[in-house]
Amino acid sequence: MIQPAKPDLVTVFIDGKEIAVPKGTNVIEAARMVGTDVPHYCYHPKLTVAGNCRMCLIELGMPMADRATREPIMDPETGKQKINWIPRPQIGCGTTVVPGMHVKTQSPMVKECREGVMEFLLINHPLDCPICDQAGECKLQEQATGYGRGYSRFIEQKNVKPKRTQLGPRVTLDDERCVLCSRCIRFCQEVAKDDVLGFVDRGSYSTLTCYPGKELTNNYSLNTVDICPVGALTSTDFRFKMRVWFLKQSNSICTESSVGANTVVWSREGVIYRITPRQNDEVNDTWMADSGRILYKEVQSGNRLKPTSDLKTSVAAAGSLLQDGAVAVVGSGRSSVEEQFLTAKLAKQLGATSYIVARHGEEDGLLISKDRNPNTRGALVTGLISDLPATELSDLSADIDAGKVTTILSVGEDLTAAGLSAEQLAKVTLVYLGSHANATSAAAKVIIPTLTVFEKSGSFINQQFRLQKFASTIPGLAGAADDRVVLDQLLADVGGASAGSDLPSVWAELSAQIPAFANTAYANIPATGLLLDSSNWSGLDFPEGESLHFKPAAAEATA
Repeated sequence: MIQPAKPDLVTVFIDGKEIAVPKGTNVIEAARMVGTDVPHYCYHPKLTVAGNCRMCLIELGMPMADRATREPIMDPETGKQKINWIPRPQIGCGTTVVPGMHVKTQSPMVKECREGVMEFLLINHPLDCPICDQAGECKLQEQATGYGRGYSRFIEQKNVKPKRTQLGPRVTLDDERCVLCSRCIRFCQEVAKDDVLGFVDRGSYSTLTCYPGKELTNNYSLNTVDICPVGALTSTDFRFKMRVWFLKQSNSICTESSVGANTVVWSREGVIYRITPRQNDEVNDTWMADSGRILYKEVQSGNRLKPTSDLKTSVAAAGSLLQDGAVAVVGSGRSSVEEQFLTAKLAKQLGATSYIVARHGEEDGLLISKDRNPNTRGALVTGLISDLPATELSDLSADIDAGKVTTILSVGEDLTAAGLSAEQLAKVTLVYLGSHANATSAAAKVIIPTLTVFEKSGSFINQQFRLQKFASTIPGLAGAADDRVVLDQLLADVGGASAGSDLPSVWAELSAQIPAFANTAYANIPATGLLLDSSNWSGLDFPEGESLHFKPAAAEATA
């Protein structure tokens, strides 16, 4: 007999295995919970159900009962309730589980259905796997091997469809590879809210295209490439550059804004080739903005600062200047939590006022907030600043003009972009730590080249006050130093107490000195982040208002 389930759970049987799953779960997800793969193309857990591809066909049955009395009809041989199997296969994506449901995913009928669907999908598909960008992460390759017949009975000429079609500035379509799953269409309609894609013509001549007069230009267009199960949609930037199985994957955080979208950085031999989103349902779901995917190009930018002296000499020169005169420290909302903590310690040791510069832009309602610093909240939590920063350093500007500040340490910030004039920079002695040249570095007396976010590890606190860590993806530029190392050595040089610059040492101090980080270690921060208590900062008027995060789309069952 069926065991009673919890009120919010439904008991079903997948290939004879009993499992309790949440109400509203479809068969694909229910099967996944028992480790069974139901192959599919059109289904995506974050989009509505379309039921296009029919690859997820399964056998479905329900316990038999007498129509008049509703009493169970038992099998005398097994002593169990008989199962009434539907004679035709059903789609798993569009079937929501109900109590007592029985599902077969490995029966001869299911096997034959999958082979038939695969045969139809491959009829007009080009045999270009060796040159296809999707090779190595292609669901058609995987499922043709796992569920296909292994041979084709089709001997006619294949239909020819458009190739190398530019749907927009960042997405290229090879329509011969398209399996008409409609994931890209639904993404544009449901997530990006930019309904520009659709199918034209019928049958095997159906073609994906943009509506007349429109292009796929929205800032989330490359997500269609991510969710394309085959090689139809490709990134114009990444196209033909590298095989994915050669690339190393490193977890990181997008620094474009305070949303803190979770990402994966793909690199090989010290070169980054692409950035893709990493699933975190509480932050960015499975998406990211196109503009955040090109940030890696700053690593090989022509204005990277290169060392002219060894680090010890540069730190000694900087330390000497910072102890001579009235000092101000300009930190950065782009620095990591660990760097901001060390910057705050250094400012306290120097008796200096510390600042960070606000960056504001247009909020898009999805994954780009008004606050364009990834770690404004980190500066608050670590004590680098006590209130929200301004876009211009007006107080510092006034102190320079009044002669109250004679030396400035800038950690990666171009002070001219924050309102200081060239004349004001000429009045002070500048020490600059940063990865790229700008007007401030040009005016600095001591320059210490540092690493980009892709060349170091650390953590950020996003707009939800979620602590999220990122990993070093590639080796740093030769001679450039990690900001933590530079700040720690500067602190020691000016007479401060140094506990070490490595992440475990910094986090030992952070957890001991800052209540929000009590009993926290860097190694123990979950991959999805750690939500901090934001009550201490609830009265501050942050520029983006409420925290943005995605909620999964409600699945709409389609027969």
